[in-house]
Amino acid sequence: GLSALQHRGQEAAGLAVSDGHQLRLHKDIGLVSQVFDPQTLSTIKGDFAIGHTRYSTTGSSSARNAQPFLIDTRYGPIALAHNGNLVNAAELRQKLLEQGVGLSSTSDTEVMTMMLACSNGDTWFERLKDAIQHWVGAFSLVILTRDQVFAVRDPWGFHPLNVGMLPGGGHVAASEIGALRTLGCEAYREVFPGEIIALSNTALTAFQALPVAE
Repeated sequence: GLSALQHRGQEAAGLAVSDGHQLRLHKDIGLVSQVFDPQTLSTIKGDFAIGHTRYSTTGSSSARNAQPFLIDTRYGPIALAHNGNLVNAAELRQKLLEQGVGLSSTSDTEVMTMMLACSNGDTWFERLKDAIQHWVGAFSLVILTRDQVFAVRDPWGFHPLNVGMLPGGGHVAASEIGALRTLGCEAYREVFPGEIIALSNTALTAFQALPVAE
């Protein structure tokens, strides 16, 4: 899937994978074929995963800005990968710093990840619905928890995001339908603007989190 999306970014690549208990992350500067070799891939097996190929929008071209971002929180580990650009990222970043949250990069993706960790709600779905209200701009996201993947799109639908069903069961999300076809998906649809889609082993659940912007 990442190889099919290589044209979308050649600076860095990364994968976060969950085995249902632990999240593992590998990311680095370079092309997908350079960052991931068979030996590296053998150490990050699991049933749930998100990946990213990066080009610079917000944040410099450095390893610390490569995605996904993975952090441990009081609710458990979470990883996030983002395509887009928040226009209020500087304001949100300053609020996090004033709350005492440390940041290790200049990327708005890390800001979004930290905001999720600080959001209100009993589940990641509820915390995501809380955090998304504060994000202004373009964002197509994939988010990984221990046992679930979320696909999220901003209310303007600035950047593409699609979900499909794999031939052997399970679901996949990608920024381009071509990547879904490469993986063998036959049934797929667009993630609608302002929509959150939760992907698990057996189900796809959609929720309109924000009204579609006009």
